[in-house]
Amino acid sequence: MRDPILLTPGPLSTSLRTKSAMLTDWGSWDQSFNQLTASVCRDLLEIVNGGASHVCVPLQGSGTFAVEAAIGTLLPRDGKLLVLANGAYGKRMAQAVEIMGRQVVLSHSADDVAPDAAELARILQSDPAITHVGVIHCETSVGILNPLRELAAVVAEAGRALIVDAMSSFGALPIDLRTLQAEAVIASANKCLEGVPGMGFVLVQRERLLASRGNSHSLSMDLLAQYEYMQKTGQWRFTPPTHVVAALRAALDQYIEQGGQPARLARYRNNCERLLAGMQRSGFRSLLPPELQAPIIATFHAPRHPGYDFSRFYEAVRDKGFVLYPGKLTQIETFRVGCIGAIDHAEIDQAVAAIAQAIDELGWSTEWQAETGAFA
Repeated sequence: MRDPILLTPGPLSTSLRTKSAMLTDWGSWDQSFNQLTASVCRDLLEIVNGGASHVCVPLQGSGTFAVEAAIGTLLPRDGKLLVLANGAYGKRMAQAVEIMGRQVVLSHSADDVAPDAAELARILQSDPAITHVGVIHCETSVGILNPLRELAAVVAEAGRALIVDAMSSFGALPIDLRTLQAEAVIASANKCLEGVPGMGFVLVQRERLLASRGNSHSLSMDLLAQYEYMQKTGQWRFTPPTHVVAALRAALDQYIEQGGQPARLARYRNNCERLLAGMQRSGFRSLLPPELQAPIIATFHAPRHPGYDFSRFYEAVRDKGFVLYPGKLTQIETFRVGCIGAIDHAEIDQAVAAIAQAIDELGWSTEWQAETGAFA
């Protein structure tokens, strides 16, 4: 028996070595744990070549906690954030700013359309009050890869600051802070690094962080306060997620041993290509064209069968050992299948077979599909 394979964008399936790292209890004030935290932060900066310009500030909680903390710390109280939204996570970023009571403007694109650099330039030129731009690198609402480099160039040319939500891309898709001008890059432990949930982190320009005093709306989400306390004591300000940090340390060790970012991307890309090809053979059609598809999670059109119900589909596939993800679109019935985690082509091939078998058992068969175009 094995645990179900999580075909989700995080939490995701982790290795036995990563799980085993959580069997040790750590004292939050122990020097050994402080060294563990410091080593994790060093390696996170190294992944994106950020050590010369940026610092790593870890934070308890989910990735959304880290996004809210980064915006709340870096966006001045009289600042204005432009969010490029083509999915749920861009909208969530804007919602966080609204709740803080700060200025935000939303530039919408359709879920299957990437933000346009020329349109971004036009917006920035027309609204000089915008101080920051928020971008989702990989929007997992549908799995779209947004053109980060092109958008960052426009933001830099306009003299504004860029905040990047790299939650679902960090560690797999290339980000180089020696050439990418980003005030902050935000991610979490339980995505492409293949750690477990409970810790986010912000890689933030040191000078911009030190200039942010007084911005934060929150005691616990003040990144500057967290950074200064850690610099002074080596400790987290409040109770750290010790087991999560230990698991991330183990996951990073494996990440480095396996070849780092290029190797992680190659495995995920292979997973995604096998998934898309296998699902196509089973009659499913993916939502995105290949040029927009990130190798993180893929969205598929649901069967156009009158009896289709995602909950039944989910349970049928889970009974075979695989956990799918519901679609986030409101106008189109979809479901999502993740490509990331401690999995490779073997698990992907098994998952495709399990999905096809579940469809057959539920009565949404390929014969019916051929007659009616159920998946077209």
